Amino acid sequence: MIERGIAQLQRSDPRLAPIIERAPRFDVRPTRNRFRAIARSIVAQQISTAAAATIWQRVEAALGEQATARAVARLAPDRLRDCGLSARKASYLLDLATRVDSGSLPLERLGRVDDEGVIEALTAVRGVGRWTAQMFLLFGLGRLDVLAVDDFGLKSAIRKLHRLEALPDRETFTRLAEPWRPYASIASWYCWRSLESAD
Repeated sequence: MIERGIAQLQRSDPRLAPIIERAPRFDVRPTRNRFRAIARSIVAQQISTAAAATIWQRVEAALGEQATARAVARLAPDRLRDCGLSARKASYLLDLATRVDSGSLPLERLGRVDDEGVIEALTAVRGVGRWTAQMFLLFGLGRLDVLAVDDFGLKSAIRKLHRLEALPDRETFTRLAEPWRPYASIASWYCWRSLESAD
């Protein structure tokens, strides 16, 4: 399926084809620890990758084990703030952990739910917006046709690829990304890789 998607993208989007040729092969596999994937996304909101990794390491150190919903749900908000989380993010993380631990958010069943159903289930959690849910669809569940129209990196890549004067609005983004369907996740991954190159 992935090879078919890459081949289709090379045919359907000539601007993306050279990036696909130069970049490493797309290799995104569904994660086994779905709670951890969403929790880390919450921690990473609006901070650098390095800062998010440091805070997450502190959370796991505070737990004395790998983060599970039950273990996080037992942490006091003050303990999470000691790890570097804001009061707001601590409340988001605890809301996620409590929902998963109680079974009201059954993450193990999300693989059988369509994309919009997954987004609806996850955005019921405080602090989880559509973008975070879409990143979970792509990196957590390995869905191949996720188009995150509000992703700044993707908008920047489209601007670069199409030599636009400004970042594309949602309508322009959607139109220019139409050749990517039904493999928008693969195309997005290569767009992110294109931003790592000065070419």
